[in-house]
Amino acid sequence: MRDHDSVPLPDYRELEQAEMIARADAFYEEIKRRHTVRSFSPRPVPREVIEACIKAAGTAPSGANHQPWFFSAIGDPATKREIREKAEIEERAFYVDRKAGEAWLDALAPLGTDEQKPYLEIAPWLIGIFAQRRGGVEAGEERKNYYIAESVGIATGFLINALHSSGLVTLTHTPKPMDFLNRICGRPDHEKPFMLLVVGYPAEDATVPLHALRKKPLEQIASFI
Repeated sequence: MRDHDSVPLPDYRELEQAEMIARADAFYEEIKRRHTVRSFSPRPVPREVIEACIKAAGTAPSGANHQPWFFSAIGDPATKREIREKAEIEERAFYVDRKAGEAWLDALAPLGTDEQKPYLEIAPWLIGIFAQRRGGVEAGEERKNYYIAESVGIATGFLINALHSSGLVTLTHTPKPMDFLNRICGRPDHEKPFMLLVVGYPAEDATVPLHALRKKPLEQIASFI
């Protein structure tokens, strides 16, 4: 291993095997309660919750520890309205003008999605997630970033889990293209919009498509050699 500065592993706590198994099972039981929803309540969510969850996302591993992500939390109604307007332009091209193609639209049909995205205005928070092509650990650095999509994807998973653990629901929204988010959120051109995360409480009449409840069993997603 090449010479580098290091400190002893600071925070690790070893658990008894019985507790390990119990915690793993408990986490599974909790995380399987997470569902993507498309009906949100306008009830406000404290900014402190969003801040803490974004800090949790920021602890994710990343290529060369460059942490190539930026989270733009949007609660302003006018800004959310503008994002909805711009997103629905792309969604109309996708759904109405059939830009997606029949196979893709057929795959989405069991979820009931269409070009209307009212939740972009209704939900109390939108989080624009940006992937940074350049950066580094220190503010103002312009170094090349590595494993950008992988790093931002992991951080986004941390964020979704943190929000779920806080009692909120989320929706991952990815209109293509999303370049309008750079201008609206004031982000530079070298950052690529990765995802728009819709965050809040579920509406009282929120539903989940039956298709979305179908999860592959362990034997279809894993092997042990």
